[in-house]
Amino acid sequence: MSHSDPHPAASAPRAFAALANRDFRLYFCFAAAAIMADNVEHVISYWVMYQKFHSPALGGFAVISHWVPHLLFAAYSGTLADRFDVRRLIQVGMLLLMSVSVSWGVLFYTDTVQVWKAMLLLVAHGMAGVIWLPASQVLIHQMVRPQDLPSAVRLNATGRYMGFLIGPAVGAGLLLAFGPVHGIWINSLICAPLFLWLIRAPYGAAVAGWRPPPRALRGLADIRASLRAVAQNPVLLSMTALIGASSFFVGNAYQAQMPGFAHSLGYGRADFSYSLLLAADAAGGLIAGIVLESRSLLPPRARTAFFLAMVWSALLAGFALAGSYWLAIVLLFLAGFVELAFNAMAQTLVQLHAPADKRGSIIGVFTMSSLGLRAFSGLSIGVLGESIGIHHSLAVSAGLLFLIYFALLVYRRSRGDTGGPA
Repeated sequence: MSHSDPHPAASAPRAFAALANRDFRLYFCFAAAAIMADNVEHVISYWVMYQKFHSPALGGFAVISHWVPHLLFAAYSGTLADRFDVRRLIQVGMLLLMSVSVSWGVLFYTDTVQVWKAMLLLVAHGMAGVIWLPASQVLIHQMVRPQDLPSAVRLNATGRYMGFLIGPAVGAGLLLAFGPVHGIWINSLICAPLFLWLIRAPYGAAVAGWRPPPRALRGLADIRASLRAVAQNPVLLSMTALIGASSFFVGNAYQAQMPGFAHSLGYGRADFSYSLLLAADAAGGLIAGIVLESRSLLPPRARTAFFLAMVWSALLAGFALAGSYWLAIVLLFLAGFVELAFNAMAQTLVQLHAPADKRGSIIGVFTMSSLGLRAFSGLSIGVLGESIGIHHSLAVSAGLLFLIYFALLVYRRSRGDTGGPA
């Protein structure tokens, strides 16, 4: 049954409310596995590319090719989610992810990896994400009751962090136990459960009375209409700006600079201490999802999201300037905790305030802002870091982001925008 009413009931929130829905439980597990497979593929393919080419430029292209498709095509992908069966869009994304893993395995097996082939597969991998992620958010809205949507979005974000945290470990295990060829072929099977479940899942076109909108796709005209819809709603605009600013100035670019941070903290070797530094951020996000859901804490409000984003900026600035390894670990953990909280809150508010007939396209714009703009964070952290050092570049970027959030919060308050649930 579809639940398109964006107005949640006034009943008190329950811990892990969305998990009471059997279909959401299945989707949560399968989607988290798909995110894990995404990260497993990174571990194996990046390792082979490094061994084969020793090319920092190819490594940089791998990051760009992952995020630029979201910048260029997420808004359009969102309009597709309004017009077509979201189950099939997600399946297209899963099929593309599986095909890329299988293709990597064939190249490894035949020892025919070339730079242009690697670049083609990296672009295909990025396109898979931009196809299935906006559609998956629309599917969640169809799957759970409106009052359980905040729980579903936060749990979905927790599943993503779980995939980010577990994926590298699983990838390393597959690489060690089976080698790159069989390891990445095994990885292609991890996406299969979500693909198979969606064949007959009672959503999308299977919802009683579902009909595709009568008007045809209009390309850029649809994207402009989506941008106008976001601009005309204060909550949609502020949440898209909040997430876009965090992606543009910081994103996850500091993760790519973690070897440099580890070296300056005295842990530059590939050992447990370095792994702990890499995992602290994701572990904080995972714990946040569990703690916030178990206590039904932090209901979605725009003002709260801005305060949490300011705290996140301050924590990252503290991490950048930390001279102690253990202080850096604690600050990264807390940053991951707060990041999940405000990201999930912003996503929830967008879903609650988006008009039902434009939900997919508006989520596409939000995805473009939250993921696509990360392609520029390498400039503010990495390129600037070449001149002033990565510690200072991250501190400057996080400090500037804090000031931007403060200014936006003051502006919202001057206009009387409360930004509570729809």
